[in-house]
Formats: sequence, structure tokens, C-alpha cells
Amino acid sequence: MSYSKKTNKFPEFLRSKCLFLLVVMVSCSPPEEPVKCSTKNSNCTITNSYGTFADRAVCRAGNVAFPTTEQELVSIVSAATEAKRKMKVVTRFSHSIPKLVCPDGQDGLLISTKYLNHVLKVDAEAMAMTVESGVTLRQLINDAAKAGLALPYAPYWWGLTIGGLIGTGAHGSSLWGKGGSVHDYVMDMRIVSPAGPKEGYAKVRVLNERDKDLDAAKVSLGVLGVISQVTFKLQPLFKRSVTYVTKNDTDLGDEAMTFGKLHEFADIFWYPSQRKAVYRIDDRVSSNASGNGLYDFTPFRPILSLALALLRSTEETQESLRDADGKCLSAKLVTSTLRTAAYGLTNNGIIFTGYPVIGFHDRLQSSGTCLDSIDDSLITACAWDPRIKGEFFHQTTFSIGLSVAKSFIEDVQKLVALEPKALCGLDLYNGILMRYVKASSAYLGKQEDAIDFDITYYRSKDPMAPRLYQDILEEIEQMALFKYGALPHWGKNRNLAFDGVIKKYKNGGEFLKVKNMYDPSELFSSEWTDQILGLRNGITTMKEGCALEGLCICSQDIHCAPSKGYLCRPGKTFQNARVCTRVKIRN
Repeated sequence: MSYSKKTNKFPEFLRSKCLFLLVVMVSCSPPEEPVKCSTKNSNCTITNSYGTFADRAVCRAGNVAFPTTEQELVSIVSAATEAKRKMKVVTRFSHSIPKLVCPDGQDGLLISTKYLNHVLKVDAEAMAMTVESGVTLRQLINDAAKAGLALPYAPYWWGLTIGGLIGTGAHGSSLWGKGGSVHDYVMDMRIVSPAGPKEGYAKVRVLNERDKDLDAAKVSLGVLGVISQVTFKLQPLFKRSVTYVTKNDTDLGDEAMTFGKLHEFADIFWYPSQRKAVYRIDDRVSSNASGNGLYDFTPFRPILSLALALLRSTEETQESLRDADGKCLSAKLVTSTLRTAAYGLTNNGIIFTGYPVIGFHDRLQSSGTCLDSIDDSLITACAWDPRIKGEFFHQTTFSIGLSVAKSFIEDVQKLVALEPKALCGLDLYNGILMRYVKASSAYLGKQEDAIDFDITYYRSKDPMAPRLYQDILEEIEQMALFKYGALPHWGKNRNLAFDGVIKKYKNGGEFLKVKNMYDPSELFSSEWTDQILGLRNGITTMKEGCALEGLCICSQDIHCAPSKGYLCRPGKTFQNARVCTRVKIRN
């Protein structure tokens, strides 16, 4: 059967079959190691779980070390410091999109926390838990629950390590209590950082809530040293009640302002081109409430590699044919399938029988079963596994203060009114996830109560190929960053999101003072971290096609793809934006 742009029968048939397979698969190949070495632990390359960084560069290192104890970690940092070697920390799954794990040059040292993966202490009476930095979020959640305890808020993906999620400021969704950022529940932390010869070239810094340096260490981007251990303040385990409600997005701006204050774990899936929003009504309930619900989020489950290849091929065909209608039809099928399947919620761990879904917090707060199973030779995989033909995307994620978030939402709606099909591609990745975040004391944490907008969208394998409606997504990105002063998520985003970002943090200077004190020789710093911290220029790169991948904001036509009809022009509603616009006849 051949592809028909007019009818879309072929991709829709495939997509419906693939989504069925997406829901029912239960086994998976675990992700590949992010570090590969040509000889034993030497001459190495490092990547992330998606197989590429924003600039598609290959990062190299001379060696990788795998400490199993804090004592071994101190010895490794000591030897590297004495030799004046650059160092970077790498985690088991390496989920950060920016180049936070890349040391300068080709002779640096990677320090993996893969085997620093032990839960050291659970104190039920004090409601505290101490873990090594390589412990995964899933381990923490499960071991806490066994002791009748809970980390109140967490990212929805459990394949993150404690060191990694703290270092990048990862969060869940809540304006209640201290908010949804995991680092704001840190009581104590131990960091191994460089030292002088009198201290043996390395020292363990022990921080607690009375130390101001903890506000620097909570979100450190890995430039202060290696986090060894973390102690969290937990809560008694509790139950939650979850219900998803779909509404028209006409009043989304007003609704979003109050929704997070009404419900403790509130979030919103926004489908702009469909003009719909799905509200998550999610609150604590009595532990006596009946229910043993489970949230196994559908996109985080293992998926047949063949199904993923067919889905990717369909989207590539739609992009090459500029088939906006096809994308919109596919998007409606994707979102309706996810809603019908309750996004992976079940009332008893097996089937979904209706809302509300009630269950213990540890069974509802985070998921990621595509990480779980034995190797099946890539018959199945996580959707973004780079070893197969699967998802390949950009992620633009930023937080906008609650005081102006309504205006931003309305500006996006104006763009949709001008180009109704422009954001259908977002719905293929389940729309825009809106999470609530609270102001943090961390120097590089959230500066005010805000809404975090998480936008995932198609990325071409060809860096010089413009996307369908490239200009609309660029305008949204620039509007958020420059009109509304949005803060980028440290572990996601394209390069341009970090241009001048340190100026948006009122305590950015205090962070740099701590950095200089902990690592005066800048052994844990790199060109990339220096750029995002404002210590050197070059976070954006002005070259041919740079705007297509978010490596720059276009100022000349050559920064777009003029040979394909894309030229640098002002935005449609935000005139200060400079975007790559297709000036030939549009579909």
C-alpha cells in the first residue's frame, strides 16, 4: 500500500496499529550505557539517552572511573586534581539534553555514579532517608514506601539518579508546601570537591540546612564537585485520588492561574491546535480510602521497535510532504487513544474501570517501565532509544511566572488562531505539559512561583532540514524567553535558551562565589558550563543553518535554509522574534 497525502489512510492505519502495540507491550531492552570506551575504561565517548546533544557534537574523554564507595570517589578526585585533569560526572542513564557531562578536550576524566547506588539509611522516626547519588528515583520511592514514607513530589520519569535530578533542578508539579522541586527536600548533602595538597587534593564537604552553601549545592550543574550522599526529609506515606477532566481551552489562561492552588498535584496537558486542555485533579485522600491504583504512564512503557519505526516514518513523510492535515489527523488519534487508556492509570494495577483512581502515592507519582525488563535484542525499547528508528525530538522547557503566565497562554492562542494547524505536531508528543513550580531558595532554582511549559516536537535527522511550521515554534520559544523572561530547565532545551540566562537569577553571583571556592582551578567546569554561567561567550553559534537547531537566533537569511525557501523574518505576533519563515507558498 502506498502513502496517500490526500487520504492519509496508510499512516492512520499504521498509527492505530502502533498505538495498540504501544499500550500492550510488557517487555523491553534496557537502555545502552552512555559511556563507550575503545579499550577498558580508556579512550571514551559520552552521550545522553537520546544519542545526541543539541549541537550533535561527539564528546570525548580519556578515561572513565566507576567508584563504589565515597572513599574510592575521594581517591579518584584527588588523583585527577593533582594531575590537573578536567572532570565530569556521568549518571547511569544520562538524561540531560545539554552538554553537562562533556569535559573539555579529549583527555578529561568521566566519573560515573553507576555503582554509587546504595540506600544508606532510612530513619522512619525522623522521616529521613540517606542515599548515594547514583540511586535512582525509583529506588528512593520504593525503599521509602517500604518504611511507610514518601518523597512528596518528584519528576514523572523515574529513570533519573538523585545526583542528576538535583543537579539540574528536576521537579514534579505542586505549589503546596515547599513545592514540587526535589532539591527543596534536601536536609544534608556530602560533596567531594578538589582541594589543595595539604588536604590531599580532595575533600568531602558536609552541608546541612544551616549552611548557606547548600543553596548553591542544591542545583549545581555538576560544577562544584561530585555529590556523594544526600539526605531527604520525607513524609508519612499517603494515598491520592486522580481524575482527568477534558475541557475547551478558551479559559485556560484564567483556569491555570488558580488550578494549581486548588489541587496539590495538579498539572495540565494542553493541546493548542485542538483547543483542548486536560486537567489533572489530583489530591491526597484518607489512607482508608478504597483503591490500589497504579500509574504506568503509557509513553514511558516499552514499545515494539517495529511500531516505533513505522510511527517515525509516518512523521518523516508528513514533514517531507508538508502534510499538516495528516499531522493533525494523527495527533487527534494519538491524544484520543491516550485519553481512552486514561494515560496509563489503572484502578487495581491491571485495568482501568473509571475515575477517580485512588492509590498509594508511591504507585502514582512516577513511572518508566521501559527501563525494567531483560534484554530482548531490541524487539522492544524506550521510544527514544537511539539504537532503533524511534522518536527523535527537541525539548523546549521553561517556567514562566504565575503573574504573566496567562498572557503567555493567550499569545500562543493568538498564533494558533493565525495558523490553526501549526501546533498539531506537538499533540503527537502529547501536547504541552504544564506543571506548577514554586520559588526556591536554591541559587539556580526557580525565582518565583511559576508554570513550567514542557514542549516536545519533531527533530529531523538532517540538521539543515527545516520543520513544518518552524517559525511558529521558534516564535513561541523566543516569546517565552525574551518577552516573558522564562527560565529554561537546566536539563533540557536548545542552546539559545541559555543565552544570558545567569542574569535572570538574583543570586547567580553568589553561586559563582561558591563555585570559585569549591573548585578554584575549574576542574569540574567546561566550556559549556562557563558559557551558560556567563563566564565566556559562545553559547550561540552564528553559522549557516544555525537557527534550525536552536544554535542561534537568526539575524541573516543564511542562518535559516534559504535554498529551501526559509528566510529570517520577524515573528507574526511578537515582532522582536527573529524566526525562519517559509516565504514560498504555504500549505
